[in-house]
Amino acid sequence: MNILVIQGPNINLLGLRNPKIYGELKMEEIHNRLSKVASDLGCQISFFQSNHEGQIVDVIQKANGVYDYLLINAAAYTHTSIAIRDAIEAIAVPVIEVHLSNIHARDDFRHKSLIAPVCKGQISGFGYLGYEMALRIAVSELKGV
Repeated sequence: MNILVIQGPNINLLGLRNPKIYGELKMEEIHNRLSKVASDLGCQISFFQSNHEGQIVDVIQKANGVYDYLLINAAAYTHTSIAIRDAIEAIAVPVIEVHLSNIHARDDFRHKSLIAPVCKGQISGFGYLGYEMALRIAVSELKGV
């Protein structure tokens, strides 16, 4: 079981950027916690972060045959990127959309996710635990549990 976590723009600023909304954990701390959970669950986990839409699209396109599941926090691109949506739709790898904050309780423009219709599901509003939930769901599905 090989899982990739894709982090979009400004996720590298976690811990600094509006901690009341995004929490105080830094991206590296989230990744360290997820690595421990992945180890406990018996799967491999990798991480990719970019502030550039095209780089995210490239990584998604290369996922077939490499990863068994993707977890993505496309951040602001969630609401704007048809390219990321189309890349997710084009691959044969299931994807779970994750957001630290509850996007439906924020600005109106954040309520619409362009990628949600092509993802297996969406977890929003539970901070770091959203990533852990998504990881546990992915592993359960891959194990057929």
